[in-house]
Amino acid sequence: MIVVMKERASESQVDSVIARLIELGMDVHRSSGSTRTVLGVVGTGKVQVDKEIIEILDGVHEVMRITEPYKRASRSYRPDKTIVTLGDVRIGGDEVIVMAGPCSAETEEQCEAAAAAVKRAGAKVFRGGAFKPRSSPYSFQGHGEAGLKMLRQASDAHGLKLISEVMDVSQIELIAKYCDIFQVGARNMQNYTLLRELGHARKPVLVKRGISATIEEWLLSAEYILAGGNNDVILCERGIRTFETATRNTFDISAIPVVHKLSHLPVVADPSHGAGRRDMVPQLARAAVAAGADGLLIEVHADPDHAWSDGAQSMYPDQFDRLMAELRIIAPAIGRSICLEAVSRPGRSR
Repeated sequence: MIVVMKERASESQVDSVIARLIELGMDVHRSSGSTRTVLGVVGTGKVQVDKEIIEILDGVHEVMRITEPYKRASRSYRPDKTIVTLGDVRIGGDEVIVMAGPCSAETEEQCEAAAAAVKRAGAKVFRGGAFKPRSSPYSFQGHGEAGLKMLRQASDAHGLKLISEVMDVSQIELIAKYCDIFQVGARNMQNYTLLRELGHARKPVLVKRGISATIEEWLLSAEYILAGGNNDVILCERGIRTFETATRNTFDISAIPVVHKLSHLPVVADPSHGAGRRDMVPQLARAAVAAGADGLLIEVHADPDHAWSDGAQSMYPDQFDRLMAELRIIAPAIGRSICLEAVSRPGRSR
């Protein structure tokens, strides 16, 4: 429920209401506006509290129930936008954060080349997988911890944060030693055991939308992590499965403004999986930024034609350079920015 305090409610009244809510077994999130204090309240589900009990407390103006099945992820629960902060990287702020790198760690030289390229173009986060969930059991499954070491070494060499996918509860502790952000892939969006455990982690978690998931189901997956106490959750639109076969997935641009309306969580977009073709990635990336995406997750490989996985959707470094230059033109038009420290080199089109 949402508890709206009176315009002139005192601090002692607010503290008293919070104490009473906690006494009733509620978790409380306080948000102070310019004129009123708003309390987002979520119970354990074991005890049903009548809102009339709260409405009679001193200083309370109004009590409203949250009608959405997701509570903590709701914009009603937290009106202010969540900003996930990692040092100088702020996902959900004014800057559009670009996360880029190869689909998977192959060799030290490959990771180093990719990290150098994406850093030079302006990316802030290096992306790469060490554990790869593949549709075929005969496809490259990743190097495991050896891959994590390659990715971490390349990230540190170029001052980048690292995001990598976690597939199973048993991997959380290991991956936490190397990465800055956990990535939950589309296939694991409804792996609730994994999501619950990530709720106890103290690192941000990026949750990709499942291939056939509705926006409500996606937000409920985020709710599992938030309910565990981890408030640093990032949502990622990566395309959904439809009857269309021209592209690998159907990239749902509309999901970006819809989620911003429904939730306070930052939303990034993955145009690489959205199309599955590198020649379409720039167009989808530009559209995502224009639609309000807080970040982009893009696959970049120094030699994508010989990549061990997802080469067809991985950009060449010069293509990525050109895209970043284009995004620096688009972002200011909607009041955003993209890393200005890097100066992209003119790239040849492919």
